[in-house]
Amino acid sequence: MTRDEYIARTRQLLAEGDRLQLSPSRSALELWLQLSDDLLATAWGSMDRYHLAWLTVGKAKGLVRGRPLTAEEEHEEVRAVAAQKASVLAMSLDAVERQGMPFVGESGGIASGQGMGTLPELSDRLAEARRAAAAHRKHPADAAASADPDAPRRAPRPERMER
Repeated sequence: MTRDEYIARTRQLLAEGDRLQLSPSRSALELWLQLSDDLLATAWGSMDRYHLAWLTVGKAKGLVRGRPLTAEEEHEEVRAVAAQKASVLAMSLDAVERQGMPFVGESGGIASGQGMGTLPELSDRLAEARRAAAAHRKHPADAAASADPDAPRRAPRPERMER
């Protein structure tokens, strides 16, 4: 899935969620939840039971205190679940579109804003660390070790530790 495909499908699902809140239907909600779950799983990977237990989004119960929901209660529940799931979709869309976050199902290249970019001060620090490492290799204590590459290497022992 490309980034553009994910953004388009998420926007489509968000629009459908808005329509669902205006005209609630349990069967439409169940289909919409399945489609949004599939999209989120494709983009971010499936979640284990532990995480799903914490996310009660989309867990319509259909019963209140042991009795079936009235039509109005069912509509309210559909609206509430749709609003919660729309919030999850909106956060996901923001992460991909505005923040440029990579996602599991992404195919094709790195999005703008990703990667290290150019950090001149980091390049200078890295070059200095490499120079220091090269100078350390020329240290006299390493000269003996480099004469016999198979000899076990030991850390230098400070005089105060000698007994």
